[in-house]
Amino acid sequence: MNPAGKGSNMAFTKSKWVFSLLWINLAVVFVVLILLEGNQVSSGRELLHTLAYALVYANLTGLLGTWLLGGLAERFYVRKYPPFPVAAVGILVFAAFGCLLAQALLAGIGVAVPHYFWPEYFRTLRVALPLAAVFGLGAFVHGSLRGRVQIVEERLHEKEIAEERARKLAAEARLRSLESRIRPHFLFNTLNTISSLIAVNPARAEQIVGRLAELLRASLDTSHQPLIPLREELAMVESYIDIERARFGDKLRGSVEVPAELQDARVPPMALQSLVENAVKHGITPQTGGGEFLVTASAENGSLRIEVRDSGPGFDLSAIPAGHGLDSVVERLDALFGAKARLNVFRRDGYSVVEMVVPRV
Repeated sequence: MNPAGKGSNMAFTKSKWVFSLLWINLAVVFVVLILLEGNQVSSGRELLHTLAYALVYANLTGLLGTWLLGGLAERFYVRKYPPFPVAAVGILVFAAFGCLLAQALLAGIGVAVPHYFWPEYFRTLRVALPLAAVFGLGAFVHGSLRGRVQIVEERLHEKEIAEERARKLAAEARLRSLESRIRPHFLFNTLNTISSLIAVNPARAEQIVGRLAELLRASLDTSHQPLIPLREELAMVESYIDIERARFGDKLRGSVEVPAELQDARVPPMALQSLVENAVKHGITPQTGGGEFLVTASAENGSLRIEVRDSGPGFDLSAIPAGHGLDSVVERLDALFGAKARLNVFRRDGYSVVEMVVPRV
């Protein structure tokens, strides 16, 4: 267990007990004020006697109820019983039982007269049960509201942590992506392609230079955004594919087929780019005759489903090492969307398919 979390829980439990004791003794003061107002206390001695009785009854009954009812309420909550009726019945039962224990304690130490045990018990019960209902349910409602506020605060805190984690992961992913594009091996291959095209096709060479510039510029321009329009991500994909197609020629075959009405949907930057790079590097170009790829997108039940299909041998997502591009995509999806997003890998019709599902925003 997290020591910090344990300390926090202990502090909360302590404050809950202190709060319960405060409510209990406020109830005692309330009872005494009623008696004074009704002229039912004739002397200071009788006032002290009444106050002592009330404190014994209230604290014994209240602490018993707080100790046992709290645990029972948690069990009933787990089993999805309605909390308010359970609390109401529990408060009345523990009030009656607590009064019985208090009466027995007072009789045992000689304060209460055993002969009047039951008459005094039932007379006390007539006052104790309404007060227990009022103050007990008041404490229950207050505690419930306080618990809900604490849950909301914890969720907001978790959301802030998740957003911060998402920003860090996104920044790391952008840096990895940019690093992969400017690493010597990638630049050497791209520049070598440009150099070979200059003599035979200067226009194409100039086009690849522009594609490389667009790709690097887009990587930097998205550095401050957790989500970008799908059309911007597709533009980066097109630049990357065009550069790789200039290198591999007919070995790299395929297309991007995404409906225009889905291109305003927002996705994590470089996420789709990573899926396409994985398909090209590990699925298509290692094959002697090259292969095919297809990028598609569809919307279903408020979710955006993007598929990158290639004719490669496929792979197991669980075997992807930490730090790999796809591993980074999984972490970012989890940080940004939690259980609402996922990455699936499977085979279909002889093709390897990587499917990314995110909420459509």
